[in-house]
Amino acid sequence: MSFTVAIVGRPNVGKSTLFNRLAGKRLALVDDQPGLTRDRREAEATLGSCVVRLIDTAGLEPGDRGLTARLRQQTEAAIASADLVLFVIDGRAGVVAADEIFADVVRSAGKDVILAVNKCEGRAAEPTIYEAYALGLGEPLPVSAEHNIGIGDLTETIERVCRERVGATEVPREEGIEAVSPHPLRIAIVGRPNVGKSTLINVLLGEERMITGPEAGITRDSIASGLEWNGRSLLLFDTAGLRRKMRVEGRAEELSVGDALKAIRFAEIVVLLLDAEHPFEKQDLQIAHLIAEEGRALVIAVNKWDLVRDREKRLAALRETCQRLLPQVKGVALVPVSATAGTGLDKLMEAILAADALWNRRLPTRALNQWLGAAVEAHPPPAVSGRRIKLRYITQANARPPTFVLFCSRPKALPESYSRYLVNSLRESFDMPGVPVRLNLRKGDNPFA
Repeated sequence: MSFTVAIVGRPNVGKSTLFNRLAGKRLALVDDQPGLTRDRREAEATLGSCVVRLIDTAGLEPGDRGLTARLRQQTEAAIASADLVLFVIDGRAGVVAADEIFADVVRSAGKDVILAVNKCEGRAAEPTIYEAYALGLGEPLPVSAEHNIGIGDLTETIERVCRERVGATEVPREEGIEAVSPHPLRIAIVGRPNVGKSTLINVLLGEERMITGPEAGITRDSIASGLEWNGRSLLLFDTAGLRRKMRVEGRAEELSVGDALKAIRFAEIVVLLLDAEHPFEKQDLQIAHLIAEEGRALVIAVNKWDLVRDREKRLAALRETCQRLLPQVKGVALVPVSATAGTGLDKLMEAILAADALWNRRLPTRALNQWLGAAVEAHPPPAVSGRRIKLRYITQANARPPTFVLFCSRPKALPESYSRYLVNSLRESFDMPGVPVRLNLRKGDNPFA
């Protein structure tokens, strides 16, 4: 049984900084701009002898309409699922009316509460500590998440409540043989703003885990959510919409884009989500190119398919366009889905697992060299400066993505067009559609040297 701690409070009181400090990692985006956090972010942390699950939440703001209401619903859901609420106020700003309103919300939830007065690195916060007693949430703990002040006392308090409620969950020791849980398959959902990434993840999870709406750019953090699909453990990453660099506005979007790019680099499978009404725009192609350059396995999903007429004809046209515009991932799976209607999800997951199998595939050296001989016989490399280039030997150096080393007489002289011919032939001969293939050229040893 896990012990859950929800960190709540007004915007810009330091909840995400405190979340990162307790987790021991820089997980949540942090900036001086208020309202940066929107979706709930979770992380497991070891506090003393207790293992707890931390939940970072959006800032509570008055209002019952639009995005503000949806943010508040997510925070209230985190409070409802928590065993302990860590209510954070700003020690520099003092106790304001919004703190009093949301203190009533926390008290009415009937949960154990710890009141933390953040930003207490100077004497200016002393009056706020005494004012905080009026909130009726117990004795306030002065802390400074940014300067690591008072975090030890806060950790001890959380550990004490954890022991009283569920008992200590001992940290596993390195003695003996431990059962190692299988590594979950990391899947990043990326695309332009407002193509339905968060809605797709909510449908896959079967709950309103991510905040969605008609507004573009709601998602900011890259949030990971666990999922079991046909016995396979998956980790889905919802990411912020990626726009062209010249259109990125403000510090918040810069941080969001950086977090999305980080999710692509650390993912194993990347699902590029397109809008069925506006597919394969320039930004879509740039994102696909970035994924291929990073060597991630790619699956293309076309969302809002329920709005398309003459679907068979449209799907055939989209696949032809994909082959023409993305030759570097020739044969990539293209799956039509509808996140709002919940259709096409099974085919999407099948394509993801198939791409993962190809991405991890290793080919025998003997078969590779037999293929190389046939490829060279069918289309010999050109003669450069009157001297023919000799291709001697090929082997697979790595997988994830499939990486091959080709030994030849003059690697720098081999034209790029011939390297593309070899890569495409390799894909077709060994049935590896859509997988980014890396071909490294090396000069073999001279036997007469």
